[in-house]
Amino acid sequence: MSDTVSGLLTIAALLALLAVVHAPLGDYMARALTSTRHLKAERLAYRAIGVAPDAQQTARAYTISVLAFSGVSILVLFLIQVGQRALPWDRGLPGVPWDMSLNTAVSFVTNTNWQSYAGESTLGFTTQMAGLAVQNFLSASVGLAVAVALVRGSTAARRDELGNFWVDLTRGVTRILLPAALVGAVVLVLLGVVQNFSDTTAHTINGATQVVPGGPVASQEAIKELGTNGGGFFNANSAHPFENPTPLSNLVEIFLMLVIPVSLCRTVGTLTGHRTEGYAILGAMSVLWLGALAATTWAEVSGQGQAASAAGAAMEGKETQFGEWASALFAVSTTGTSTGAVNASHDSLTPLGGGVTMLNMMLGEVSPGGVGAGIYGILVMAIVTVFVAGLMVGRTPEILGKKIGSREMTLVALYVLVTPALVLVGSGLAISLGSTPDAMGNPGGHGFSEVVYAFTSAANNNGSAFGGLTVTSTFLQLSLAAAMLLGRFVPIVLVLALAGSLARQGTVPATSGTLPTHTPLFTGLLVGVILLVSGLTYFPTLALGPLAEALS
Repeated sequence: MSDTVSGLLTIAALLALLAVVHAPLGDYMARALTSTRHLKAERLAYRAIGVAPDAQQTARAYTISVLAFSGVSILVLFLIQVGQRALPWDRGLPGVPWDMSLNTAVSFVTNTNWQSYAGESTLGFTTQMAGLAVQNFLSASVGLAVAVALVRGSTAARRDELGNFWVDLTRGVTRILLPAALVGAVVLVLLGVVQNFSDTTAHTINGATQVVPGGPVASQEAIKELGTNGGGFFNANSAHPFENPTPLSNLVEIFLMLVIPVSLCRTVGTLTGHRTEGYAILGAMSVLWLGALAATTWAEVSGQGQAASAAGAAMEGKETQFGEWASALFAVSTTGTSTGAVNASHDSLTPLGGGVTMLNMMLGEVSPGGVGAGIYGILVMAIVTVFVAGLMVGRTPEILGKKIGSREMTLVALYVLVTPALVLVGSGLAISLGSTPDAMGNPGGHGFSEVVYAFTSAANNNGSAFGGLTVTSTFLQLSLAAAMLLGRFVPIVLVLALAGSLARQGTVPATSGTLPTHTPLFTGLLVGVILLVSGLTYFPTLALGPLAEALS
């Protein structure tokens, strides 16, 4: 079977699997997040932390809960790392240096999962399980809770109540992520992903003996993809044969990282009572994802920008069992979501291929985005779209029966500006330092792309890296941690403020002048606004990096 046929069949199988589970999973998540019944285990958790599960929270209280919980999570994960030598199953490894521990704690709590270390040689089993894997569940559930709060705010009428963060957080873990991750882990074990507490002795082809670290990989791998986290057990991430041993496991991992963000479109439609609105959002996400996939696959298969394209195209930096097609599919999916896992070195992508993955993150990761984060990101862009359309026809913009006034647009404008400011200021500051060229793996446009990619990945809470930039200096550790922290929580604060503002409004009936937000026309407008507002912001930066490299 040719690579082209195999690649097309893989994409077709992925789309078929997502289509099958989209409606049932989306409806299940809607029921799980709105049920009035509390499970016994959930009640015990609420009692332990002193929460009244039936009490509603205002936007302000909800925001404080999110920030307080995340702050405590950062502190706990930091202490686990620096003190891992005192923990069981430490594998004889020392505590992690404070700056790397802080970077990693912020990274995993913000759902970024940026890794400036090699997991197999830095972290013990307890740190991996009780620290990183736990945050994979919790950080994904925080994003899910914020998205649901925004949907509640858009459907509420004259009341400042967004639900209960502690209930949303708990249900996201117990009813959605944990059961799905359990099934995913079992499937991955059956496909060859390791799950043990021992090392493996391997014999090389020249007769030498090599000890390959093992560990509880499958359990972390499942939630790593399912929660759009991306932090790998091993330094090679999903290119490591213990994390991703076969093309079939590769397909399963791509499916896991896409399934919840895609199905959440159905959840939004069910919660708002307008399922066609969910289809419009899914349509916009699909157009962006398919466009990025087509461009990246073409660039990688044809070897565009590679002098040695005739001799193996762009296979350098890619696993031969996956090839260019599967590598491009994984790269587009991991940057279109906030996953950040990799099965190939993005540093080895063609200039255009690497540029598209960078652009995926710059668009706000809304194709289809991270767990929860993709939904509230594209809903914010939908508000921008109805505002632009309202200006065209001279009407006050409306969405889901709510008028979009000056307060709402101020919050939306700040949301749109936060991430570009972090990326551009952070990249500019890093490039201006004399020590940065020494950390870059390549000179010229490609080296510039490595730095921009790092700050784009951090500020958008993606976590993937080009792989050519050495991020071990205290400056890069702390500056990237700041980008991750601000890139996660400033937008969340703005989204929850927007949700509260919408909730306090009454609803207005639709009229003949109301822009329908469920039509193909609106989907096209939404795609266009995302590309124009987000894409053009970064065009000069892209021109200095991947575009300049491709043209050279």
